Amino acid sequence: MPKAYWISAYHSISDTDALAAYAKLAGPSLSAAGGRFLARGLPAAVKEAGIQQRTVLIEFDSVEAALAAYDSPGYKLALVALGPNAVVRDMRIIEGV
Repeated sequence: MPKAYWISAYHSISDTDALAAYAKLAGPSLSAAGGRFLARGLPAAVKEAGIQQRTVLIEFDSVEAALAAYDSPGYKLALVALGPNAVVRDMRIIEGV
């Protein structure tokens, strides 16, 4: 079964306190669900149409595991802490090759 990757690209952050509260809850919740943080932060370089924005890359054992982590009670609490307007981000779960 191929691994899965959760990629979040933050287009804008308007409430850093809410983002910090989210991260405090989301990190442990996603790790407990089997997620392994591979990278997070600003890119070392951007090329072509790339944008200098915070990016997070998390590996899971499968797409099903990543989706279950997203739907978990702990991650739902993290989303409540983040609130609806603290960030604008693009979040994707993709299957590895």
